[in-house]
Amino acid sequence: MTAAAQDEGSGAVPSGSSGAVVKPAKDDPKTAKKPQLVPPKLLKFASAPYPEEAQEKGIQADVILELTIDQEGKVTEAKSVEPVGNGFDEAAEAAALKFVFEPATKDGKPIPAKIRYKYSFTLTPAEPEKPSPEGPKKPAVPDTGNIGGSLRIAGTKGPLAGAQILITSNAGIQTGTTTDGEGRWKIEGLPPGKYDVEISSPGFTTGKFPFEIEPGKEYDFDYALPPEVEGEEVTIQGVRPPREVTRRTVERREIARIPGTSGDALRSIQSLPGVARPPGLAGLLIVRGSAPQDTATFVDGSEVPLIYHFGGLSSVVPTELLDRIDFYPGNFSARYGRVMGGIVDVALREPDISCTGPYGKASDKKGCYHGMAQVDLIDARLLVQGPLGPLKNWSFAAAGRRSWFDLWLKPVLEEAGAGVTSAPVYDDYQFIVDHKPDANSRLSMRFYGSHDELEILIKDPAAQDPAFGGNLSFSTSFWRGQMLYETQLSKDLELNTMLSVGETNLAFSVSSFLFDLNLVPIETRSEFGWTLTKGAKLNVGTDIQIVPFEVVVRAPQPPRPGEPDPGPFVTKPPLEQRQKGTGYRPAWYAEAEVTPTPRLRVVPGLRLDFARDSGHSDLSPRVNARYDIVNPTLDGDEEAGKLALRTTVKGGVGVFRQPPQFQETDDVFGTPGLESNQALHYTLGVEQEFTRHIELSVEGFYKDLTNLVSRQAADAGGFDYGNQGTGYTMGLETLLKYKPDKHFFGWVAYTLSRSVRQESPEEEEYLFQYDQTHNLTMLGSYRLGRGWEFGARFRVISGSLDTPALSEPALTALYAADAGAYTPIQAAPFSERLPLFHQLDIRVDKRWQFRDWRLSAYLDVQNVYNNAAREAILYNYNFSRRSYQQGLPLIPSLGVRGEF
Repeated sequence: MTAAAQDEGSGAVPSGSSGAVVKPAKDDPKTAKKPQLVPPKLLKFASAPYPEEAQEKGIQADVILELTIDQEGKVTEAKSVEPVGNGFDEAAEAAALKFVFEPATKDGKPIPAKIRYKYSFTLTPAEPEKPSPEGPKKPAVPDTGNIGGSLRIAGTKGPLAGAQILITSNAGIQTGTTTDGEGRWKIEGLPPGKYDVEISSPGFTTGKFPFEIEPGKEYDFDYALPPEVEGEEVTIQGVRPPREVTRRTVERREIARIPGTSGDALRSIQSLPGVARPPGLAGLLIVRGSAPQDTATFVDGSEVPLIYHFGGLSSVVPTELLDRIDFYPGNFSARYGRVMGGIVDVALREPDISCTGPYGKASDKKGCYHGMAQVDLIDARLLVQGPLGPLKNWSFAAAGRRSWFDLWLKPVLEEAGAGVTSAPVYDDYQFIVDHKPDANSRLSMRFYGSHDELEILIKDPAAQDPAFGGNLSFSTSFWRGQMLYETQLSKDLELNTMLSVGETNLAFSVSSFLFDLNLVPIETRSEFGWTLTKGAKLNVGTDIQIVPFEVVVRAPQPPRPGEPDPGPFVTKPPLEQRQKGTGYRPAWYAEAEVTPTPRLRVVPGLRLDFARDSGHSDLSPRVNARYDIVNPTLDGDEEAGKLALRTTVKGGVGVFRQPPQFQETDDVFGTPGLESNQALHYTLGVEQEFTRHIELSVEGFYKDLTNLVSRQAADAGGFDYGNQGTGYTMGLETLLKYKPDKHFFGWVAYTLSRSVRQESPEEEEYLFQYDQTHNLTMLGSYRLGRGWEFGARFRVISGSLDTPALSEPALTALYAADAGAYTPIQAAPFSERLPLFHQLDIRVDKRWQFRDWRLSAYLDVQNVYNNAAREAILYNYNFSRRSYQQGLPLIPSLGVRGEF
């Protein structure tokens, strides 16, 4: 591994390379067979001071050390095999005693070992050589070569950071390094000859390939590591430096194995801190006490109307096509706007064209096809991907899914007391074509969409709302045609651009009420990233939405988020609106990434939004920062033989503005001219590593809400809207996480929060509809061996809030003779909390590896002990009696999956 250079005047660069063929220590039992012996790997490098006398004389040297490493990975002895003098031997030996290795293993058990290690001392001239009066000299051909490259995750565009690179010469001398945050690596000064390269990282198959070094040549490899067979379902990662205070990421093995999610990557978000449990059968994202519409969801920068299918049972993008999920619960980057809650941005992966050998062994070949079919009790899905025929550097992926839980949901709903017959169904589809014209560019074209439809015949309308009966139909559908282009225009300038065109349709009807909305969204995003200096980068971009629409509505004014149920529909006069138009919401932003020191990272940003529907412009300044109190790279040499465990403090403050919803500025259903809602986000937190696998993150947040859209009863009937609302959300998020190792992963997430609103200065504050005081999630999964894995998730969450009707002996309701129904007399808004929610989910997986394909089966059981969760309060016809609406009972999901 190469240490950081000293001051430029000296040009001294001590560097090292990992040892030779592993030799068990003398006291170890008989020598292990080669396939059973794993050599030690360097985890922490220590830089040696350059000997002053040798530096003054311009002397360079390579010191070959013999290192004795104990079973804990500590270097107990370091001695020079062939002394070179001039102080090099002593300096190298002292530095090597501070190295920390991952110990050698025999049959999986740590053993002591001896290795040979080359420690290099090199000098770089402080000034360039002056030209000779006779003219420039022909440069001498170096007698060594260099090798490097980039490492990424097979089937994705994501770099693989922290991977071990081990190069072995024919003489048995090994040289090693690790990949940086961008997946890059380089080893210089290799003598000519033949070498073997081994690339390894936890959770991935090991890659190996031979090559030959020629004098003066530099070699650059683009290599991809496929995930291990057992963890290949998902590619969720986040290695780039964050521009936000908080970015929650879930690793590849965790995603597909979290109990209670049926292996759906996007449903794993609901187990993270800051995410509240939605009401039963509601596929909503409730982030840090905000309403669901305060959080936006994107697919590669293109906003989509929903991220979950009906009931939240699965997401609209299958796990197999995900490259990463970025979840920002607050203080997000200036590249996002128009919301004051959170952001979920899903990236689709590049089609997988990697190859594997028999029984899933790693291979460096490319150009292979892959397929997958999965069936469970909820849906069935198919996927095929690979190279696009004979076209070079072109690849494709095609996938589809269709639900069939309509076959068994009817008895489940009847068991839950719903009293309806139904036939819900959903489907989604994805087509991707990728092209890489060169190593620095990528063109991706996608076509994806989703459709949900629910038709219910309500035989017995609810007693408290007789109008809510008959045929009820609900459907949501959308499709997007999307093009992404990423390129490195120059060494310091990069461009990322996206264009999408699509259609969204939302339709709902019941009795005489109707809502039908059709949108044709056109979206474009472009961002230039300009590296100004080594520690400064400027990102500038545009974010433009153009949305032609057509809407037909015949219904009463709906309640706003956070308002109590307005009572029976039959007692409310319906309004009607038919309208065509075009929404136009452009935005421009600039954001700097400044790293004044290796420990400190500051990201100031500014965003300007305009909404033609409201006629207002919004300026939103923001700043986020992170500071490493303890940095493993900078502080790793403080104590010999010990790893420096990272301690990071982070914080942010920013203005976030959200335009009114379109119906709120409509001249029939709302009030034109409303201003944007405003939230001032504050976040302060700390991240602490306890071991290489255990990490704790604690974050406090506060959102000051002003200028909120609210409404009051108008003198002439109906409602007048205004920006008189205020409120706040505050809380503490804690995540104690055990990062995946060979056998186990898990975490404990706890959120303590409070969300309060006030409709106007004259009215009282009240707890917001989506307030959940306590939210505790504990989950873990353990590999038992022989392809078996068992996991469990347990949740304890405060009950949802409801606005109750007054109970007897008080007057509970008033009778509306013209409507033939009772209107409840309600208590204070959301003044009653439903009983505590608790649920246990378990998951069992079994995998079989065959020569050319693999088979897996799983059983995912939700609500194991059949807890009857209370989801809402139901009343009789005159609101004098009440009962609870119960959530879903025990739901087992048995699935089978085949892959090649």
